[in-house]
Amino acid sequence: MQLVVARIGRAHGIKGEVTVEVRTDEPELRLGPGAVLATDPAGTGPLTIETGRVHSGRLLLRFEGVKDRNAAEALRNTLLIAEVDPEELPAEPDEYYDHQLMDLDVVLADGTEIGRITEISHLPSQDLFIVERPDGSEVMIPFVEEIVTEIDLTEQKAVIDPPPGLIDDSEAEVASTRDEPSRDEN
Repeated sequence: MQLVVARIGRAHGIKGEVTVEVRTDEPELRLGPGAVLATDPAGTGPLTIETGRVHSGRLLLRFEGVKDRNAAEALRNTLLIAEVDPEELPAEPDEYYDHQLMDLDVVLADGTEIGRITEISHLPSQDLFIVERPDGSEVMIPFVEEIVTEIDLTEQKAVIDPPPGLIDDSEAEVASTRDEPSRDEN
């Protein structure tokens, strides 16, 4: 199975290095020297990582055969794709690869069906499950411990405990106090 592990950014310096936007929780495994990665667009690859280093908090890579700034800049916005064994599991027990979570049934603790995961959105603050409801509508579920209480890959389900209003707008609680008089007005 193929997984996107990074996107190439701009060239760095004059010796062919590029910045990369890492899209894997295991960059040391997927983006180490000697790794051969497929690309999208396919015509720019495959690329073999020659060196890698962190500079000012960003990962910099140099690929075999890419020796100057112009060649590095030509790779900008290319996606790097690693071949991953579908049976491989992340190192941490509470971590999952996207392909393991796709198409899981989403249910409440009492078994009430909410829908199934059709997409996973990786945002800076948290990941979101995009869940398709039986009626065809979609709901976004934050992938955080407080809401997603259990992932059962054997049963192919994700159990959630949503706060009021997350699944059903009619249960939403108004948290605004704008209409209440302030202490100064009393």
